[in-house]
Amino acid sequence: MLLAVHSVFLDPYLGAAFYSFVAGAIQICENAGGGMRGRQNCLTSWLNLDETAMKLLVVEDDTTTSTYIARGLREEGHAVDVVADGRDGLVQATTGQYDVLILDRMLPELDGLTLLKTLRGAGNATPVLLLTAMGAVEDRIDGLNAGADDYLVKPFAFGELSARVNALARRPQALEQETTLRAGDLTMDLISRRVTRAGQDIDLLPREFALLEHLLRRKGRVQTRTMLLEAVWDISFDPMTNVVETHISRLRAKVDRPFDSELIQTVRGAGYRIDA
Repeated sequence: MLLAVHSVFLDPYLGAAFYSFVAGAIQICENAGGGMRGRQNCLTSWLNLDETAMKLLVVEDDTTTSTYIARGLREEGHAVDVVADGRDGLVQATTGQYDVLILDRMLPELDGLTLLKTLRGAGNATPVLLLTAMGAVEDRIDGLNAGADDYLVKPFAFGELSARVNALARRPQALEQETTLRAGDLTMDLISRRVTRAGQDIDLLPREFALLEHLLRRKGRVQTRTMLLEAVWDISFDPMTNVVETHISRLRAKVDRPFDSELIQTVRGAGYRIDA
């Protein structure tokens, strides 16, 4: 940045243009208000001094909300694009390169969950923060299962939204590394939700998929019946049923029996594990 400033002042024409640009940025940031810190953040955005600046997409049909979000994020130094309906949001998300997508659930033209599922089905792994007034537990589960990385309920504090966006941006590499799980000749694609073994497609029901994913993520480690109940069925007590055993049996019938070797192992008196 210092080299750039030095260069523009060597040229009187570039120097004048740069001075005019800075003066205009200062005036805009003065008008934006927000105290000393707000003006500093605003200038950081205009002068692009923040190395942590991100490119963000906000898909929100409520103009008041989208303006509030965009202004706050721009004051923090980020580049923000805003669209007001689901179809335009899908086009923008698939054609642009974004660090994080902030997505409203109830959108005109194309709802947020459908947009999100379409993105994930196309292999787009951009971190998504789902922003919605639908705050019931079932709604949050639906959003996360559709492919959202985080879920924030309206009304919200901007500080929390900003912190969640920053947290999502810190882990894009980990997300990329975990889109495919493997054990031997078994492969699970978490984006397309496709499971294959030895090149053959395996059709799994949603709960079977979740059970297999849990075991694959902990490959080589024994998972007790209680662990599986809590992780896959969200049951924190023993319901005295054989639901785990039943689903393990169904999973083996699809994943192991048609093939030469067994991947799902029973550890007597302990639980289950997948071996490579």
